Amino acid sequence: MKDCYLGVDIGSISTKGVIIDDENNIIVSDYIWTEGSPTKAATKLVSILKDRLPENCVIKGIGTTGSARKLVGLLLDANIVKNEITAHAVGTLTFYPDVRTILEIGGQDSKIIILENGIITNYAMNTLCAAGTGAFLSSQAKRLGIEINDFGTYALKSKNPTKIAARCTVFAESDLVHKAQVGYLKEDIIAGLCKSVVLNYLNNVAKGKKIKTPIIFQGGVSKNKGVVKYFREVLNEDVIVDENGHLMGAIGIAVLARKNKIGKTYSLNVKNIKFETKARECLGCSNNCELLKVYKNNELIDSFGSKCGKF
Repeated sequence: MKDCYLGVDIGSISTKGVIIDDENNIIVSDYIWTEGSPTKAATKLVSILKDRLPENCVIKGIGTTGSARKLVGLLLDANIVKNEITAHAVGTLTFYPDVRTILEIGGQDSKIIILENGIITNYAMNTLCAAGTGAFLSSQAKRLGIEINDFGTYALKSKNPTKIAARCTVFAESDLVHKAQVGYLKEDIIAGLCKSVVLNYLNNVAKGKKIKTPIIFQGGVSKNKGVVKYFREVLNEDVIVDENGHLMGAIGIAVLARKNKIGKTYSLNVKNIKFETKARECLGCSNNCELLKVYKNNELIDSFGSKCGKF
């Protein structure tokens, strides 16, 4: 039998999962849309991976990361739960031990991680605004009547990218509509959007950070050839894009699950688990905490939101 480890990265837009072995080889992987329900998405994804897993593999560790890591960690009884900065760094270092800068743009967030000798020395994430993220590009692709998978290919056709104000989604959409109405070519508008994503990222998320090579670009937007082109052009450096860059957070947390295994064997039969959350406001003091109680198979297993520690 082969020991294997599951990593799940639960984001606001998509949920990614990988199962690796002791040599960090990816046995199976997949990603699906979160659709506003991280626990349902995680349950569905784990079931998909389970059905594809070779019979000689046993799960000896489970890790969760991403915005819903704590909740899904309770669902899966994970042996490790870590933030996405750590998970992305560990995943990337596993395959690129000399990396010094990680650029990441996902569905609704983006981040930069600076490393020296394999140690995180600095990082930053985007603000609440989702301008320049995957969701932003998807909405613009829909507005232009183009499949998001073709967005980058259109951008590469452009010989004269138009300027798009992408620091705000509202301004960007207004600018895009105006440029289309006055007759700019569609490929020039798309190239302008891709370039504006890069400039927005470098002027905001990466502001004040010294970007050093080797540089790796990952996250779902790294699949966009246009954005990759303009990162290389604006930085005037080679930017590495790994074919599994969109899975790097899940890979990283799977690696950490392997390093922190506790000798337990895990079941991936999660379809029949009854998992629910119940929210209520505590009026016991002036804090008026919003409590979220977590139940697994009708048993209270955890609660979030208590400021005084009573719950």
